[in-house]
Amino acid sequence: MAAGEFSRLLVSHWRELHEKLRSQDEEIIIDGRSLSVASVVVCSRYGQSVAISEETAETIRRHTEMKYGELREGETMSGSWRPLSYDSAAPIKVTAVEHFQRAMVRDSHYGILSGDTDLDITHATRAFSSAIPLLDPMESTTMPESWVRAQMLVRANMLAYPSVGIRPSLLKKLAQLLNMDVVPRVPLRGSISGVGDMATHSYVGSVLAGKPSVQAWIGDRIQGGRRLVPADEALSYAEIEPTEMRAKEGLALLVGTSASAGIGSLAVHEAMCLAATAQVATAMAAEALCVADMCFHPMLSEVRPHGGQTECATNLRSFIEGSKLIVWESAKDEFMARSDRYAVRTSPQWLGPCLEDLGLAHSQILIELNSATDTPLIDPSSGQMIHGGNFMAKSLTSATEKIRQVCQSIGQILFAQCTEIINPTTNKGLPPYLVVDEPSQSGLFKSTDTLVAALQSELGFLGNPVGTHVQFAEMGFQAINSLSLISTRYTLTALDVLTQLAAAHIVALCQALDLRALHLQFLYALAPKFKFLTRRCLSECTNPTTPSIDEPGAEIAYDLWLSLSDRIHTTMHLDSRARFASALDYLQTSFLRYLPANSRSLEAVQQWNADCVHEACATYSTVRTRYLAKPDATPILGKASARCYAFVRKKLEIPFVGNDYFIQAERDDGTRLGSRVKYKTMGSMNSAVYESMRNGSFYGVIVECFEEV
Repeated sequence: MAAGEFSRLLVSHWRELHEKLRSQDEEIIIDGRSLSVASVVVCSRYGQSVAISEETAETIRRHTEMKYGELREGETMSGSWRPLSYDSAAPIKVTAVEHFQRAMVRDSHYGILSGDTDLDITHATRAFSSAIPLLDPMESTTMPESWVRAQMLVRANMLAYPSVGIRPSLLKKLAQLLNMDVVPRVPLRGSISGVGDMATHSYVGSVLAGKPSVQAWIGDRIQGGRRLVPADEALSYAEIEPTEMRAKEGLALLVGTSASAGIGSLAVHEAMCLAATAQVATAMAAEALCVADMCFHPMLSEVRPHGGQTECATNLRSFIEGSKLIVWESAKDEFMARSDRYAVRTSPQWLGPCLEDLGLAHSQILIELNSATDTPLIDPSSGQMIHGGNFMAKSLTSATEKIRQVCQSIGQILFAQCTEIINPTTNKGLPPYLVVDEPSQSGLFKSTDTLVAALQSELGFLGNPVGTHVQFAEMGFQAINSLSLISTRYTLTALDVLTQLAAAHIVALCQALDLRALHLQFLYALAPKFKFLTRRCLSECTNPTTPSIDEPGAEIAYDLWLSLSDRIHTTMHLDSRARFASALDYLQTSFLRYLPANSRSLEAVQQWNADCVHEACATYSTVRTRYLAKPDATPILGKASARCYAFVRKKLEIPFVGNDYFIQAERDDGTRLGSRVKYKTMGSMNSAVYESMRNGSFYGVIVECFEEV
């Protein structure tokens, strides 16, 4: 992958998606050749309408009639045309072919669906009929509607190939189902993706046929009127005539990879957005941990020119531009560069291969979206039936396995960054658990540390391959099968887990950046007071006149101030008074070297120590109260961090928090005027970021960062 390819792909994909969302009146044109991942996302998740191009419909009609136009009722069809493993050499009449098509669709309804069904077995299980379900019956056995819409769109696009051999009317009715938001109820499990996803596709075919034995969702989403009804009622609601399966239409609806390809499109969309988020989060972590800019030096990529590594380093250099927390020109201080930990220091080398894998996965899925994948296919030039294996979805398994591995890798680096930011031994001067209160009285982000560990552990399990668990099926006829739909399903689970981890990490990063900003404001406020007290003490011991900044004492005060600010960084695990007292006790010996060796100097330094501790405590309390009332870290942040921070703090209104906030939240019942408590728990803050990622609003901010690179 060439450097910059992922960013260009991400930005172009997002611009297309955003443009389609803004132009809801425009339809997605189905022609078998130009369906994009963005189109699948906006149709399946945001309900955009579709249409079959007239040119495509006419081409399909012409090629289908070329093959089937001469067949009439009662005529025979060549026995050489035998679908899949149905091994019969007997000639098949046209009527029998149509019956056979319907039978194949019907026989594929073997999936388990629980919950809202017409099935009543309470008479046989009376003693247990009141049992509370172990899982939600509907969600545990039924595909989400967005998955089914994605499958329907891709199925329509794959059927738009002239070589498939269906009537245009079937394609148009499939589009009508999408446009009327009639969504078949499809089992979550049961496909091995050998002859494609036959079981999954069969429920869509039976809804098109209006069979009361299957169900579909209908109704208005906005008004909350979605309900499950039998397929015949669903077609009546949408004013669609039931479809009679002709020629090989049943087979065309059943065989192929549209379910795996459609749902895989949703997965690669989420994965690309999360990979972009990981890069922005890494830039935020670099600032929160005050790393050296040397980590992203272009020379590193020049001597190891992997495309993904080069691109990631370029992005990170751009993201941190303007930051007042990064240690710039770190070559002058090699120790600072060496002390940076691997979760940020090696992030281009870690995330780079992930970007390359996602680029390949996107390419594989995009090709699949615009392919004919059923069997047999008709050779347009000769009309010959070609029995091949385009239904084998191994390329989709390959794509989704890569995405799931990427999820584990991204999760690992975000987990490492989050734990290092929370841990006072690794976070370069942040308080333990990111507390703004006294450390002895709070463990604010302690549970976040546990949360990300749990989520990353689950990602580690989900990162295992699915494709290595193939079992032969259909009495050995399907000796190999791809398991692509199972792999895709677990990939979406992994993406959901990673999204939760990323959301918790983003909340922790914003807290850490606020703590940095608070600390800098405290140092700015304390510095002149400390220098004045120091110069006064020097003057009392060496010069009775009023201290002046131009006197030699100013330089001593400045040197001592540098030592104090460094020392405070190493004692953040202590409560504020103890922290300041410890730092100033450490400075006493250094200060005494500048003073005459007498008892007066010793007494003066002791008084200086007490005055400085008092002033530091009072200043810190004042600055902390003021900053908590109106936190804003953006002036010290790089471009990307500032965008992300502003979204979390201003758009989502997630506050910089301390114990007082949650004490107030516990008592707030929402009835008092002027209540400022929007989030009652840390979990609700994490959930808000998570929801903004799932609905796409957060990713809009992330893509803006890439557009600036």
